[in-house]
Amino acid sequence: VQLQAFGGGLVQAGDFLRLSCAASGLTFTNYAMGWFRQAPGKEREFVAAMSRSGGVTYYADSVKGRFTISRDNAMNTAFLQMNSLKPEDTAVYYCAVVRRGGVGSYYVDTFSYNYWGQGTQVTVSS
Repeated sequence: VQLQAFGGGLVQAGDFLRLSCAASGLTFTNYAMGWFRQAPGKEREFVAAMSRSGGVTYYADSVKGRFTISRDNAMNTAFLQMNSLKPEDTAVYYCAVVRRGGVGSYYVDTFSYNYWGQGTQVTVSS
């Protein structure tokens, strides 16, 4: 299983970015997925999660209303649309997948996930 996250960059506060996570070596529809981020000197934190069906989503309070998680199972790709970016959103963003639970299950903790992408840097200047 391989996950490749891309789409990060340097933007100004208020701008938007769309992260992508391309998955290979797995049947994507069998996996729930999530996005996490890690800022320098801080622990990795939950951002957003989606069930393997795509029908259930959950967000951290800090991004709710600004970020949208989605997936295209036909393309084996997940997305994180990030709008109204803030300097505090600056971090390395990681996608992760896990094969467990039912079609509506999602997970917010790092230790639930089996596979991780390499991360993509998002920097938001003020």
